Amino acid sequence: MSLDKSSMGFFERHLTAWVVICIVAGIALGKLAPGLAQALDGMALYVNDAPVVSIPIAICLFFMMYPIMVKIDFGEVVQASRSPKPVILTMIVNWAIKPFTMLLIATLFLGVFFKDLLPGTEVVKSGEEVELYRSYISGAILLGIAPCTAMVLVWGHLARGNQGLTLVMVAINSLTMLLLYGVLGSWLLNVNEMPVPWQALLLSISIYVALPLVAGYLSRRWIIKAKGHEWFEQKFLRFLTPVSISALLATLVLLFSFKGETILANPLTILWIAIPLAVQTLLIFALTYLAAKVLKFSYEDAAPSAMIGASNHFEVAIATAVMLFGLSSGAALATVVGVLIEVPLMLCLVRVCQKSRGWFKQPEEG
Repeated sequence: MSLDKSSMGFFERHLTAWVVICIVAGIALGKLAPGLAQALDGMALYVNDAPVVSIPIAICLFFMMYPIMVKIDFGEVVQASRSPKPVILTMIVNWAIKPFTMLLIATLFLGVFFKDLLPGTEVVKSGEEVELYRSYISGAILLGIAPCTAMVLVWGHLARGNQGLTLVMVAINSLTMLLLYGVLGSWLLNVNEMPVPWQALLLSISIYVALPLVAGYLSRRWIIKAKGHEWFEQKFLRFLTPVSISALLATLVLLFSFKGETILANPLTILWIAIPLAVQTLLIFALTYLAAKVLKFSYEDAAPSAMIGASNHFEVAIATAVMLFGLSSGAALATVVGVLIEVPLMLCLVRVCQKSRGWFKQPEEG
């Protein structure tokens, strides 16, 4: 079975190239107009004279998240009870294993192996001066506790997996994040010696997940009722695609406009950050895929289960890093590196799934 990239949209096929372009454009913007990004980031909501939410970034990130949330049919969640084992496996991997392996791997690589290659300090939003390597680890942590995005629908489709299961898990993970993201994130960031109040993470998840989640749910119901499901799928979702792309690209350019000096001074920074993120992705994929084999899943359930575990909700991670540590933080840069490696790495894992389809029983045999 060939890898049918035509199933992906133009943006998804070239996401890595877009990120590279944003790196160059952001660095150039930082050199040519150094005050622009700072001025935009200074437009914020303040609590007790401290900036809490950057308004321009919040707007961009809402339009990144809303198209994901509006695609979710929460009625599918009820059907998950018909095949609970794949759901249970992905929940265990996403919330009981993945956050802790990410902390361990990121600390090992960025805090030990590459520590001397990542020199310097930065001042984060709280006013605290921290070593850069710890900031990069914090970004990795925020990726590790943000499982799967709507992009996983693309990977599941290319692998010819059970799309119903994929939709269900995107919905369940979105709901679970509302409960666990704040507590788990606060705990792991504290372990990394960059503590943040769990209330701050709760505020972040409320703004960047709960708000677009509710908006997506309500508008989906209203639009389908008024215009029908076909119009919603063929017209409305296609209209949203360039909106989401524009918001993501604008956010990435702003991020890199701040990080230009760091990248130019240490051009291999992105590589050092990418290595532990790639190791984590491959490890989680392997653990989930092998567990699915041991549990005798069908291939159609095994492939999306592994893809869901391996992928990250980078939109939420970027939003949270910007909110907690600032647009210019190393944590924000680390979350963007997650975007950079997402497409090539996940396409390789799709290929692995396709080549190993024979490991699993076919439906007619089971």
